[in-house]
Amino acid sequence: MSAPDLHDLARHRAAIGEQHLHARSTRPPTTARGLHHVALVASDVRQTIDFYAGLLEFPLTEIIENRDFPGSTHFFFDVGNGSLLAFFDFPGLDVGPYAEVLGGLHHIAISVEPQMWRRLKDKLDAAGVDYLLESEVSIYFRDPDGARLELLADLLGEMYGNEVG
Repeated sequence: MSAPDLHDLARHRAAIGEQHLHARSTRPPTTARGLHHVALVASDVRQTIDFYAGLLEFPLTEIIENRDFPGSTHFFFDVGNGSLLAFFDFPGLDVGPYAEVLGGLHHIAISVEPQMWRRLKDKLDAAGVDYLLESEVSIYFRDPDGARLELLADLLGEMYGNEVG
């Protein structure tokens, strides 16, 4: 398979933008109220809670049995503004390791205040968590099961100081 032509890709992206991007003043309203929760699979409930509630300081808000799979735990963390990060474990099932696949999760970007961003970065350092630092406002790392996370010091609706929302 040959490498894609970067100019063709740029033209294709521009054509999509011309067709679908609208200025905020002319953009149609969304039908959604916001992101309720994103649900991931966890291999170990306690390890996941220690990481998200302990290391990242996202409060655990609920822990219940998964209604769709008896014996499975469904639990939630507060990631701000009414949004939740949820997990399921599936004891007894061989769900396999985390994998980035077409149509799957690439990463979850979570906005935090700049002062909190620095604090959490220091906690990741102290815990020995490997990460990639981007633009002094973004840090990428993986949770215990390999899901990629981003802590972003930009405001909601901004990315690297530019409005995206």
